[in-house]
Amino acid sequence: MNPYDLARGLHILAVIAWMAGLLFLPRLYAYDAEQNAKPEPLRSEMQALLRLWQTRLLRIIVNPAMILAWGFGLWLIHIDVSARGAAFLAEPWMVAKLVGVFLLSGWHGFLAAQRKKIAAGTSKYSGKFWRMTNEVPFVLAIIMVLSVTTEWTFG
Repeated sequence: MNPYDLARGLHILAVIAWMAGLLFLPRLYAYDAEQNAKPEPLRSEMQALLRLWQTRLLRIIVNPAMILAWGFGLWLIHIDVSARGAAFLAEPWMVAKLVGVFLLSGWHGFLAAQRKKIAAGTSKYSGKFWRMTNEVPFVLAIIMVLSVTTEWTFG
């Protein structure tokens, strides 16, 4: 097994875990927001449970998976730069991939900040908002995966 194949495999596994968490966390936020219409004590009990799940998902899966995805991705870039030079970093497909990574990381940061607001009871977003934005990571993943697998250019 060569280092590139190892780095690529580990990167893919880390991204799968990261994406799974980023797709599930907004769903937990939607369920949490929808509890506001429920009577007590059901509302408080359910929100406490959902908030525990949100915290665990973020701390145990999503955050570590993002760190690993970034680490293995940087390792892949290092291997590629060593083998073929840095010119590929300016190729349109790679720029699209890197922009996607930064947008996905920004979405991750937004979700992490919202967890704190939800826990404090100060989040302004509804269950409908969370359901509508739930697919943001998947749309970004489509762009990134197709960019890397096709290595498209402008000409």
